[in-house]
Amino acid sequence: MAKDKKTRSLRIMNMHIPYHIIMIIWSFIAMFPMWFLFINTFKVKKEIYTNFFGLPSKWTLANYQALMSSSDFFAYFRNSFFVVVVSLFMILFLGSLCAYALAHWRSRASRGIYFFFVIGMMLPIKIATIRLLQIMKALNVLNTLFSLYPVYIAMGLPTAVFILTEFIHGLPGELYEAGYMDGASRFRIYYQIVLPLIRPALATVAIYNLVPVWNDLWFPLIFITKESQKTVLLAVTRLQGQYSTDWPKVLTILAMSALPVIMLYLAFSKQFVKGLTAGAVKG
Repeated sequence: MAKDKKTRSLRIMNMHIPYHIIMIIWSFIAMFPMWFLFINTFKVKKEIYTNFFGLPSKWTLANYQALMSSSDFFAYFRNSFFVVVVSLFMILFLGSLCAYALAHWRSRASRGIYFFFVIGMMLPIKIATIRLLQIMKALNVLNTLFSLYPVYIAMGLPTAVFILTEFIHGLPGELYEAGYMDGASRFRIYYQIVLPLIRPALATVAIYNLVPVWNDLWFPLIFITKESQKTVLLAVTRLQGQYSTDWPKVLTILAMSALPVIMLYLAFSKQFVKGLTAGAVKG
């Protein structure tokens, strides 16, 4: 019996080996651009032309020092950080509240509102750029970060409602009944029961919206011309033009702008995988 189990385990392991090899090869392919990007930030200008893919012969932080001393990169970084944090918080908060309501409101109106959000996933918000510009001008928020918050929140809410509603639908009804029997209000059930259980879904929504918000160039380019209010990617385009012939500095700018996204993804990756797995199981 024990021998049969061992044989079966070895057979299953052998079946998975090709998939593991493919994933390892794919991981190297996916990581190579990041390796190439970061390793070249530690080279001098001349060496990048003679030793493009190898390790630097002499490691240097001159590119990072030049970037920090000759530009307001930290100010742009701070602006993008505030935009991302506020936008993601509002997307998760409003999206989870809306999903919580739609999951327990069974009527034609609730289904209509749900499909209204689903349709919002299909329509790119950029088609309303001119109208949005007029609205921001009327609200007198042009050239401020406040012009970006409502746009990014509107971009992320359809996805958040779509994902979170399905997760909340899958929660056992006995949990709500136990909460009602203990005298808990709807908001307390939402805060103490629902939110902890849908944490993987929240991480999935956060990562899904993190990259588009951080990397967006379109709306900052249209809404913001004031230097002190520019986001990091908008500033990267200007700095890239400034250092267009100095490739180590250009790559340093790109590496600095990509680093926060990579770090946040690694921080939320465990919850992100849980969210994907749970979604796959629910179908």
